[in-house]
Amino acid sequence: MIAAARIQGPVRVVGAGLLGTSIGLGLTKLGVQVTLEDSSPANLKLAIDYGAGVRASEGDNPALIVVCVPPDVTAAVVARELEAFSNAVVTDVASVKAQVLAELKTLGADLSRYVGSHPMAGRERGGALSGRADLFVGRPWVISANSLNAGPSVALVEDLAIDLGSAPLKVSASEHDRAVALVSHVPQLVSSLLAARLVEADAADVSLAGQGLRDTTRIAASDPKLWLQILTANSTEVAPVLKALEADLHSLVESLENIDQAGSLATVSRALEAGNRGVERIPGKHGTKAATYAQVVVMIADKPGELGRLFNEVGEIGVNIEELKLEHSPSAPVGLVELYVLPSVEQKLITDLEERGWKIAG
Repeated sequence: MIAAARIQGPVRVVGAGLLGTSIGLGLTKLGVQVTLEDSSPANLKLAIDYGAGVRASEGDNPALIVVCVPPDVTAAVVARELEAFSNAVVTDVASVKAQVLAELKTLGADLSRYVGSHPMAGRERGGALSGRADLFVGRPWVISANSLNAGPSVALVEDLAIDLGSAPLKVSASEHDRAVALVSHVPQLVSSLLAARLVEADAADVSLAGQGLRDTTRIAASDPKLWLQILTANSTEVAPVLKALEADLHSLVESLENIDQAGSLATVSRALEAGNRGVERIPGKHGTKAATYAQVVVMIADKPGELGRLFNEVGEIGVNIEELKLEHSPSAPVGLVELYVLPSVEQKLITDLEERGWKIAG
């Protein structure tokens, strides 16, 4: 049974890319009326065909407008929407908040009906076809209210986040930009720089790539044009984090170049141990949550249906999979499935899977 939506609608979504389409899909699934607009007729048609909403038309009277356009035009589009729909609350999903707010002030926009927000969710692939109704489930949704916002306007954006399965967090625009520099923007640059080392690498070396490289370079496949806009808008917050990372790298390089000198091994060890402590602070799959689970690694044959069969049999055993990770090299005849389960059921899962013929690694 689908829960009733908090938002009654209609909701107007401007921008039919990944986030706009995902918002439309999630709300439509709840029965909320969604209208879509995009500057690209092809993108708009694709999002509509995908089920994210219907085409916007004259006479629409949305209660909430969600602007999902690139950061460099977000303020201009928000200002346009505020002027065109005088009774609507307008929010946006741009990943930088302070600059958008400053530009809206310069444009003289009605800030009482603008509530900045940013869902901390996304994928390395963009566009309507990458949209997912569950994209925001379990993810933080930052709400950066300004001093002119009335309570009902903020509550409406909170309802949007809750309806889509997110956890709304109230954070000021400046605090948001400082935080995302560390947890989103610098990771993008680090991933891109590491992936760039592969361009001139020997093909034989790259062929040895394992899951570690895939994990750390996954987001390097993101849209460079979009990220250029994001980094430009948040450069003052990104630069200090990169400076600190630069100092850490310099210290590590010096130690590795002089590994036999006193203190070098200790420096390398401290860097690795600090990384352990940092990972433990990350909520979710790879952080504190995963650290409390037992890991069971199952080897599966690289052939159709094996992964589904494994999941079915784990279900038959009566064990819930809390987290999941797959590792597979294209040239290998087998893959590794890392199942994270509660420690209390670890041994039962291992025993029952082995009885069913599964091979447990490690």
